[in-house]
Amino acid sequence: MTDSWLDAVKWNAEGLAPVIAQEAATGKVLTLAWMNREALAATAKEGRAVYWSRSRKKLWRKGEESGHVQVVQEIRLDCDNDALLLLVEQQGGIACHTGRERCFYQRLRDDRWVSVEPVIKSEDEIYGKK
Repeated sequence: MTDSWLDAVKWNAEGLAPVIAQEAATGKVLTLAWMNREALAATAKEGRAVYWSRSRKKLWRKGEESGHVQVVQEIRLDCDNDALLLLVEQQGGIACHTGRERCFYQRLRDDRWVSVEPVIKSEDEIYGKK
């Protein structure tokens, strides 16, 4: 398999593209992350989500510390070729580092953000005390 398919992606000035991870079975949006060319190639090759960590400036294999791997069912590219969608099977039912099912757990109510989804497992339980 050649990697010419990677050339179709319109990477931003930093060489990144946003990627949404969506639970394949339910359609729930789990998270928004970023990929560079290397991360997307690794995701396609390994069959698991590999992102680019902007804060750590390195590849980040989802679940490498938590065990909450995202097994990739499909990779899609949007109509402008500048955003990606991963249809995944979320291992352990937790996508968020806060221990919730998904990262989008806050809802705007009366001019403030309210957490509306429960913590399934505490960060201490997932990562150990730091």
